[in-house]
Amino acid sequence: MEQINVGIIGCGSITKFRHAPEYKANPYVNEIVFFDRNMERSKALAEEFGGRAVETVEELYNDPSIIAISDCSSNDTHHIFTTDALLSGKHVLCEKPLAVSIEYAEKMLDAQRKSGKKLMVDHNQRFTKAHQKAKQLIESKELGEVLTFKTSFGHQGPEHWSVNNSNATWFFKKERSHSGVAGDLGIHKIDLIHYLLDDEIVDVHAFHGALDKVDENGNPIEVCDNVVAALKTKKGRLGTASFSWTYYGSEDNSTKIYCQKGMMKIYHDPENQLIVETKDGEVIKYQLEAIQTNDNQTSTGVIDAFVDAIINDTDPIVTGQDAMSSLKVVEAILGK
Repeated sequence: MEQINVGIIGCGSITKFRHAPEYKANPYVNEIVFFDRNMERSKALAEEFGGRAVETVEELYNDPSIIAISDCSSNDTHHIFTTDALLSGKHVLCEKPLAVSIEYAEKMLDAQRKSGKKLMVDHNQRFTKAHQKAKQLIESKELGEVLTFKTSFGHQGPEHWSVNNSNATWFFKKERSHSGVAGDLGIHKIDLIHYLLDDEIVDVHAFHGALDKVDENGNPIEVCDNVVAALKTKKGRLGTASFSWTYYGSEDNSTKIYCQKGMMKIYHDPENQLIVETKDGEVIKYQLEAIQTNDNQTSTGVIDAFVDAIINDTDPIVTGQDAMSSLKVVEAILGK
């Protein structure tokens, strides 16, 4: 069986809880090589996952045994690391959002075209069993055409998830995060709506604000912690979306899709992750799998899909172009 070595740039929580363990569990992956500007972090993860740490990112780019790289750096550096990795001949799995601006994202897509390598973006909601089943039902038109939708993603905030577990998190810094909760949580749901409906959001009316979060000095954060939006797609579907870092109770990661002959509730009920209710009163419940949350770290399937695309030379399930479409909606939400 062919095996590959992979590099990871950035050794924060997303690497520790998602990328590293999922590469480790993948039978096609031989060795993981870690880089972080903070060498202690990369050494700690190399020890934990049986890989090795390097002192400079160039060592990843220049190592011919490394076939692919995960870019798990903060949002503001994706366009640098991902572009350089592609141009040095590596396949890249980039964390979302793709970039902090459309202009930077264009450069990344150019690099991908030039290099001929694969660029996949970690929009992991496409991979959950409930979302996959919902897509099948929508495609089969069992409930007729989709008319409207409601989607929501919120939790208590990234300061509880980030590696330093404090209000000093880069997620709260304008120059590093850029888009606040819109780029952190919102972009997942935008990509999901594009994927489920095989459609694209083209018109946006949104409110956003920093309502409650404060930084390490007690000042209101520079990016939004809440977004509420009304959306219209290319095919004329209408929907609403809310994204929040201030859901101070249980996490909400739910979506409702309303069709001509009934509706779907996705991740509303902890027992039945997909519930279909038809116009004539029938209720069908699907028990599929619990949604992955910050507290419930299950395999996302993203790493396996990325490795699969490399081994079998197929297009990644989430392309750079897909990620660009979602980024455009985030920019419109923020009034860019």
